[in-house]
Amino acid sequence: MTKNVPAVKETLPDFPAKNKARSGSYRWAICALLFFATTINYVDRSVLGLLAPVLQKEIGWDEIDYGNIVAAFVAAYAIAMFFAGRFVDKVGTKIGFSVSIVVWSIAAMGHALAKSVFGFGVARFALGLGESGNFPSSIKAIAEWFPKKERALATSLFNSGANVGALVVPLVVPWIALTWGWRAAFIFTGLLGFIWLVFWLWLYEVPERHKKVSRAELEYIRSDQDEIVPEEIPWLSLLKYRQTWAFIVGKFLTDPFWWFYIYWLPKFLNERYGLELAHVGLPLITIYTMTSVGGIGGGWLSGAFINAGWEINKGRKTVMLICALLIVPIVFVPNVSLWWAVFLLGLATGAHQGWSTNLFTTVSDMFPKKAVGSVVGIGGMAGSVGGILIASATGYILQITGSYTILFVMAGSAYVLTLLLFHLLVPKIDTVNLGIK
Repeated sequence: MTKNVPAVKETLPDFPAKNKARSGSYRWAICALLFFATTINYVDRSVLGLLAPVLQKEIGWDEIDYGNIVAAFVAAYAIAMFFAGRFVDKVGTKIGFSVSIVVWSIAAMGHALAKSVFGFGVARFALGLGESGNFPSSIKAIAEWFPKKERALATSLFNSGANVGALVVPLVVPWIALTWGWRAAFIFTGLLGFIWLVFWLWLYEVPERHKKVSRAELEYIRSDQDEIVPEEIPWLSLLKYRQTWAFIVGKFLTDPFWWFYIYWLPKFLNERYGLELAHVGLPLITIYTMTSVGGIGGGWLSGAFINAGWEINKGRKTVMLICALLIVPIVFVPNVSLWWAVFLLGLATGAHQGWSTNLFTTVSDMFPKKAVGSVVGIGGMAGSVGGILIASATGYILQITGSYTILFVMAGSAYVLTLLLFHLLVPKIDTVNLGIK
């Protein structure tokens, strides 16, 4: 409970307002850093899915084994996500993100040492522990560096790194694997995180202490209404707010299908259409190009609605509804030709990223900056628990039925239901004053 914790008021600087065009743009350099980190995150995460058909033959695992390997990653991600957000809120974005990327880069390279199902499970578990810090750190950095009217666009831009990472993998990894072997693919991609870390330590600081930020840009960044927050926010007290549970429900019911796309799309294309490692690139590139467009478009559209005078509640939820409806046609994927399947998959993954961008942004819409990392971590854990369930269920469903139909029907129906539940929990998106009666 927070009733006895003194509150503080975050006030705006007392200098004259400047026009947005003259406010400065260093915040977009920070967004670029977050974009590259998320790109690397998804490169490291996606390599296994692309190499799965090769490794399945070499290591000798079956569908259930592969499902358990994926579940090991998601289980670690879920466990660590619960603590990662709180860790980032405590130590700050700069240190929190640095620790995260060091752990996951070492783990990514560690896959090269795996020789069995158990070995890959251990490597995936370690990767999940490290990667759990990416989104709490990034969403917190966006809350620190952007006013609310720009946060959805900024979130969509950094989050598009997930799609670019998924694009890079089919472009680069097959060539590395076919030239030097699959172990080299894990080593080369794992090294990218250490390169990024140098730029992060050099360029990142909170805007109030950053030498590159002008007074005008700082005023623009802090142009929202004052936030009233307790000096300390007890972690579990966040669970008493319906807004926290709305985010938890949103992540738990929809994140599993993104895990499904990441780990099973290459296998689906291989099994359904016979696409081998050397030929799967173009369909995956098409899908993830559409994914990038959908993610950025979803962030831009809600921002455009808000800039046009819509309330945040209406702008965010309208875009989430559009995205939810665009995902429904994915139910037809198992019964269409290759390029129709590619189109429907690209439409669904793009809409998912547009949905995810706005869902993430609702956290900084509803909670003060001091609590953003913690709420994102709690919700991310819930999404990962859903990912564990879908990973294990997918392995058994495919082993028993040999068909993806049930999985695509589940994906097509989940988002509309989730939006309804989100709206029932939070009829109006508004700021929570933590600890204030």
